[in-house]
Amino acid sequence: MKYVLITGGASGMGRATALKLAENGYQVFSCDIKTNEKDVDNIIQLKVDVTDMESVKKAYDFVRTQTDSLCAIINFAGIIMMNSLIEISEEDFIKIFNINLFGAFRVNKMFFPLIKKGNGRIIITTSELAPNKILPFNAIYSISKKALDAYAQGLTMELGILGIPVITLRPGAVETPILKNSNEEMAALNSNTTLYKKSITKFKSIVDKEQGGAIAPEKIADLVVKILNKKNPRCIYKKNISKKLKLLNLVPTKMQIKIFKMILK
Repeated sequence: MKYVLITGGASGMGRATALKLAENGYQVFSCDIKTNEKDVDNIIQLKVDVTDMESVKKAYDFVRTQTDSLCAIINFAGIIMMNSLIEISEEDFIKIFNINLFGAFRVNKMFFPLIKKGNGRIIITTSELAPNKILPFNAIYSISKKALDAYAQGLTMELGILGIPVITLRPGAVETPILKNSNEEMAALNSNTTLYKKSITKFKSIVDKEQGGAIAPEKIADLVVKILNKKNPRCIYKKNISKKLKLLNLVPTKMQIKIFKMILK
């Protein structure tokens, strides 16, 4: 039996991946702040708060009663926030990093001995936004994902010395609760901002068009299975990358500022 640990396993890409791996004979430890009502064969649900090391340690202690090794840790846990960098509260700024970046750090650090014992690998899910220039109002989310991506690249180099693969997964738009939450975040920002009322309304129409190209989370699950089955996986995998974002990233920063000012002011 091959054992896998997934964070953010209760919904979205994490849930789809847990189900797909369970179908393929893996024993999955599905970690999330919430759990699903329905249990599934080969999936053990664990209530875990990735912002709390004691909660992560409790999960580790349980997993150790089931196995002494893991073939993979798959990091999906994360949240989205949309705000302006001037108006966002310090509390919210810290919160998104505590989940999106430090959550992965805590889990990977705690469970690393099981990965080492099992000659396993670590998959870290960032975003298509990670390598790109930062967009307005989505900056706080992008910054957290850039930081996570940099952490993943550092871990790739360091664990590569030990022969342990670390794979960075950069998905584009996916039909998940995060996508739904982005709409709610946009609405909240529109209500709360005192600086960008007009700009937010215009920006939302752009975001809505991009979300129309979202793929099902099962597509990401299929890719994860493929990565786990590869003897020598690539360091970075991309899925459903926006062509518009790729083109925009080629535009010089000064020109981007002019474009956004013209479109959003």
